[in-house]
Amino acid sequence: MYDGNFSAEVAIIGGTGLYQLDGFKEIERRKLTTRWGDPSSEIILSAFENKSMLFLGRHGLQHNIPPHKVNYRANLWALKECGVKKIIAVAAVGGITDKMSPETIVIPDQIIDYTYGREHTYFAENLDQVTHIDFTEPYSNSLRQQLLNAAENAIDGGTYAATQGPRLESAAEIQKLKQDGADIVGMTGMPEAALARELGIDYACCALVVNWAAGCAGTKSIELDEMQKIVDKGMVMVKSILKRVEN
Repeated sequence: MYDGNFSAEVAIIGGTGLYQLDGFKEIERRKLTTRWGDPSSEIILSAFENKSMLFLGRHGLQHNIPPHKVNYRANLWALKECGVKKIIAVAAVGGITDKMSPETIVIPDQIIDYTYGREHTYFAENLDQVTHIDFTEPYSNSLRQQLLNAAENAIDGGTYAATQGPRLESAAEIQKLKQDGADIVGMTGMPEAALARELGIDYACCALVVNWAAGCAGTKSIELDEMQKIVDKGMVMVKSILKRVEN
């Protein structure tokens, strides 16, 4: 539950490769529970210079929860109860269009949801009336701008295709996503973005491109070992951005 001594306005949801905030001083960590179940990990309160942030590992701190098994509702609800008003979601993604090459940082402005079977809304049962949200612009423009101001050479805009996982996509599937207008592909962008909107939390994504998606740029297969090297290198850049983001 909300505790004035364990709170921050900004939270980081860490994806693949980001399991802690290096350079931040850990103040406290707590294991919380919600009406929607348990979050993926303990929530960690950390500080850097004169700002504090909460951190939650989307896949667990041991990276053992696959994307389709993440309890997105519990994760977002727990952060809301901790007073969070802004969420920066870090994601490792595949690049589809030409400018989305590996090691690129992208701050997307649109999303297409191809996931299925996930608990994707808080407004499903025991309602007084049907509830809708405006999702025309799925990411907070003001928070996106904060990330762009903090980043060097990040790409401004792009469409994130959220797929089911945990397998990577076929070349034909990626071709379809490209025809649909997608620039990058990941497995965790939804329902996270929509749940944040339902809770009234500003939400933006800081995406690190870790590989060319299947069939792109002449790739015949995806080398997972090479992806990991780019994750390790790229997350250093991501952590630097997070340190520079204004609270």
